[in-house]
Amino acid sequence: MLKRLLFVVVITYGAYATYTSRSIEHDPGVLVENAPSQRDPDNSSPFTHKGYRVTPLAEFSLEARILGTKRYTLGRESELSPVDLALGWGPMSDSAVLSQLSIRQSGRFYHWSTERLPIPIQAISRHSANMHMVPADKQTEAGLNNLREGDIIRLAGYLIRADAADGWHWTSSLTRDDTGNGACELVWVREISRRGSTL
Repeated sequence: MLKRLLFVVVITYGAYATYTSRSIEHDPGVLVENAPSQRDPDNSSPFTHKGYRVTPLAEFSLEARILGTKRYTLGRESELSPVDLALGWGPMSDSAVLSQLSIRQSGRFYHWSTERLPIPIQAISRHSANMHMVPADKQTEAGLNNLREGDIIRLAGYLIRADAADGWHWTSSLTRDDTGNGACELVWVREISRRGSTL
């Protein structure tokens, strides 16, 4: 009897996890018109977070479609940023475009491939990015962990540089036009919300 009950619990949990992590589908059309917003910070004074010296480099906010989520538990970076979000806006929030791209995340990068370009390569790079999320508190971290592919999110915070006492550092990109190593944004997430529902 106990084995049967355990089996039912495992199957039920598996079905629930699959259901809640499935991608959210959208009809074709641009879902997010505007690019991320960035400006000089009102206060650039460093502060301490989890033993790191964090320096705001820019005020940062965006609305974007989640193209992928990836959680990390290994490596020094995961102490600060336990999750990466691959995000798209403009044409990279359009299901008609995304349906022709294969997107994956690994090694703190996001990668795409296609047999036929739906839009120019420059448009893909300028309207999407992999961003390292640094939650400001436990509530923000819980919100980040509840996100899934296809969600439309809004977030606000800083682009930052993080420094450790031993000389290690991690610095955000400050432009949406770059690609490759160093092109990802390191985002101190102060506020986050999901369009149409709560986190």
